[in-house]
Amino acid sequence: MNALNVKKTYKLYVGGKFIRSESGKTLPAHAANGEFLDNHAWASRKDLRDAVAAARAAQDGWAKSTAYLKGQILYRAAEMMQGRAAELVHELSRSLNVSHEQSSREVTATIDRLVHFAGWTDKYQQVFGSVNPVATSHFNFTTPEPTGVVVVVAPDEPALLALIGAVVPVIVSGNSAIVLASEKHPLPALTLGEILATSDLPGGVVNILAGRRAELAPHLANHLDINAIVDASGDHALTAQLQSGTAVNLKRYAQRALTSDEWFTARAENPYWILDTVEMKTAWHPIGV
Repeated sequence: MNALNVKKTYKLYVGGKFIRSESGKTLPAHAANGEFLDNHAWASRKDLRDAVAAARAAQDGWAKSTAYLKGQILYRAAEMMQGRAAELVHELSRSLNVSHEQSSREVTATIDRLVHFAGWTDKYQQVFGSVNPVATSHFNFTTPEPTGVVVVVAPDEPALLALIGAVVPVIVSGNSAIVLASEKHPLPALTLGEILATSDLPGGVVNILAGRRAELAPHLANHLDINAIVDASGDHALTAQLQSGTAVNLKRYAQRALTSDEWFTARAENPYWILDTVEMKTAWHPIGV
């Protein structure tokens, strides 16, 4: 007797928990050739609001943790990805209809990208901060601090590497993130949520939603408790909509206009991306006599 093939319904990852959409709706996930793979929860406007609340609740504690601890936690996440690399390779292969070798290349590059940016947790402040010359008897310091809650819109390809490459520069400084996964290939991102849940990353620091971009984009753009948007979608109509909402509460907006191949290059390892979601704080301190 043949075993029953039970299809999986992938959950959203919000606040460190796996949730079904509050609407109860699901969407089918298809391979690049149109083959049905599995179902996944369909993120609604309410799910987005819940993700923002979870990200806000987690952000202060994450920002206050030491740079060393942030780096160690991100290294641990890379270790967990390495341990479940075969699962990620499988998800990429079946979602994009590519060879095992191509998927392995992307998974390896994704882990390397995570380790690369993890190494910046205790360096970016020294590199991008400054001691400023002033004409009074004061020390004057400028240091980067996290801006708060950041939305990251991932591109369709590369489904995993680009997601990590866009998200990690956001969280290394102490921001929390809400990720809108690829609409065409959401399963690798949702599998990543399952891996992050078993790492040391505090719940709510990274939240992963999957659904229709066109439905969620207006709410992403207009939400008053979102401080910045990192847009790697490559979708011009979506970009215009997200940019139009930045004036609502003076959100920062940063675009990652890279081709699929460029995500594998040094261009996607740019440490200046960290600056797109930080605020520069200047402090004065009197010089003692």
